[in-house]
Amino acid sequence: MSLGRLQDLYWLNLQINQLDGDLSFITSFANCSGLQTLSLYNNQLSGMLPDSIANFSTQLQGLYLAKNKIFGTIPEGIVNLANLRLLSIEKNLLTGIIPLNFGNLQKLEAVGLNSNKLLGQIPSSIGNLTRLYKLVIDGNDLKGSIPSSLGNCQNLQELYLSENNFDGIISEEVLTIPSITKLLLDKNSLTGSLPMNVDKLEALWQFDVSNNKLSSEIPSKLGSCTKLEFLHMGGNFFQGSIPPSFNALKGLQELDFSHNNLSDHIAKFLERLPFLQYQNLSFNNFQGEMPMSGVFQNVSAISVVGNDKLCGGAPKLKLPSCSEHDSRKQKRGLPLRVLISIIVSVALYLFLLSAFLATCFWWRKKTSKNLASTSSLGNGFLEVSYAELLKATDGFLSNNLICVGSYGSVYEGFLNGIRSTVAIKVLNLEHQRASKSFFAECEVLRSIHHRNIVKILTVCSSIDFRGNDFKALVFEYMPNGSLDMWLHPNETEQHQFRNLSLIERLNVAIYVACALDHLHHHCEKPVVHCDLKPSKILLDADMVAYAGDFCLARIVHKDVINYSQTPSSSLVVEGSIGYVPPEYGTIGDPSTYGDVYSYGILLLEMLIGKRPTDNIFKDNLSLHQYAKMRLPERVMEIIDHRLLIGGIHEITAQSENNEKMRNNMQECLISMVRIGVSCSAESPKERMEMKDVIVELQNVKDFFLATRQNVAN
Repeated sequence: MSLGRLQDLYWLNLQINQLDGDLSFITSFANCSGLQTLSLYNNQLSGMLPDSIANFSTQLQGLYLAKNKIFGTIPEGIVNLANLRLLSIEKNLLTGIIPLNFGNLQKLEAVGLNSNKLLGQIPSSIGNLTRLYKLVIDGNDLKGSIPSSLGNCQNLQELYLSENNFDGIISEEVLTIPSITKLLLDKNSLTGSLPMNVDKLEALWQFDVSNNKLSSEIPSKLGSCTKLEFLHMGGNFFQGSIPPSFNALKGLQELDFSHNNLSDHIAKFLERLPFLQYQNLSFNNFQGEMPMSGVFQNVSAISVVGNDKLCGGAPKLKLPSCSEHDSRKQKRGLPLRVLISIIVSVALYLFLLSAFLATCFWWRKKTSKNLASTSSLGNGFLEVSYAELLKATDGFLSNNLICVGSYGSVYEGFLNGIRSTVAIKVLNLEHQRASKSFFAECEVLRSIHHRNIVKILTVCSSIDFRGNDFKALVFEYMPNGSLDMWLHPNETEQHQFRNLSLIERLNVAIYVACALDHLHHHCEKPVVHCDLKPSKILLDADMVAYAGDFCLARIVHKDVINYSQTPSSSLVVEGSIGYVPPEYGTIGDPSTYGDVYSYGILLLEMLIGKRPTDNIFKDNLSLHQYAKMRLPERVMEIIDHRLLIGGIHEITAQSENNEKMRNNMQECLISMVRIGVSCSAESPKERMEMKDVIVELQNVKDFFLATRQNVAN
């Protein structure tokens, strides 16, 4: 009880201990007028939350009481904590209702009330929490409809409502939150159809509505949520077929449509989804021949039981063979006379079309010889004018300026043509290489499609209202800026960018490695970025990383280095000091090995927190040598200190003080530094391949997550 005498106390962490007894002692904290963070997470404390919590300091920002044995109701007075940002009371024995005026806590950013025994409805005042980015209330006994006022929480990223008794329809307002990445509504009693405006969930990554009472057809607009990786809709009454628009879900990893009333053939395009690892189509009314390639080759990754009209497929599925009648029907051709007529008609049509296109091409070439347009990117891109870009950026207003680079400036703007916020890179054509960089980016990006490479939407090559040449590229907007802003925020950015945790840095490292691996080994011709560094790595709302700014990129024919080659007087290899590999000073052409070197430096910078141009790197000491000299015993001496501080932004505080967690975290960091050192080796042939980097980093991530889970349990 005497803890309350520490009147200047502002931070108290007693988490993950063996403290027991009731909670009466926290009444004394009402005397600590500056208390900002209180964590009693993961102990054996029991009893009711005292009403005196209403008298706590209004400066309190973080309250962590999860994983105890607290029972009773949530005190009404908790809403007096006006500056509370993070509330974690999950995994207790709480009963009663969520206070009706819960929405008074208008600065709340993350709430964890899951795994309790809460009753009643979600109060409509929840819509007042406009700063909320995470709401976790699954595993309770809540009922009623999901309040439409949640649609006011336009910053919400994660919404967990699973395992309750919610009923009624899913309101359209909930499905208009563009920032939401995880929407889990499974194991309730929701009815009706999915609203058609589900395509508004542009950032949606995980969507689970399984085990409800939803009906009607699956909306085709769900195929517009191209960032989906986990889609679970089993245990409902959906009917019809799998929408063809799902062909666009290239990142899909898990798909569950089991226990519905779906029919028709199993869509062939599912074979071509490159990352699909699990698919459950069991207990529906699918019919016809099973696909054979893609995920369907791995019988342990699919389930089609309970579809009595399916045939063929992999032998291990033990489906009946497709009948000879069906085979003949599928192979039966058209009468010869009709077939000849069709062939002649098509040939004549193609001839006339070719002549027409050739004429158009000749005329265009004659009249527009030097004009670049959106054709630089191929077909299917929105045409955009100078006037539209001028309007989108409010006249290229400085308030919309994101950054200024070597070849131009990047603005944020809203483009009416696609009804979305975009990033507009306006080239500074006074720079002698700006035009060349414009065409280089067009050439590289028009044929690259990868979820970790920034997507170009369109280009503009025109003249401005003064008659001057104007060139711009339009990209997807990345609301979380560049990695450089997070690693090295300046004074004006300190309040905007929080510290990146180890798992976030690990994820970024894996995302960038995947992008480079695709550029080097999975494009028609290998592509070398040539200027990889933190300012060229962009982060979306979900902290997914994208490689961007391909103004120096090169398409190469080989990913090997010819050591006998001498420097070319006509070729200048550009890049950024500290990230350019040493061999570029003696070898004319860039290579994929050079990108690997830049990646190694970037990875070390993420872990150590220092740029390769930092003042400490002098007298021939480089970031690579600085890290290599301290492997393995002294690595922790150079690790960015922010990585070793537990972040209070997480909904549940983590255990940096736990010995096992600390040792395993150290092991992860040593492994990552070792990878960075290997990638930035002086000799190109000693550097790792990006595919091996991905495997190694994924192993580190799996080990770290498993360790954290074990400690939490």
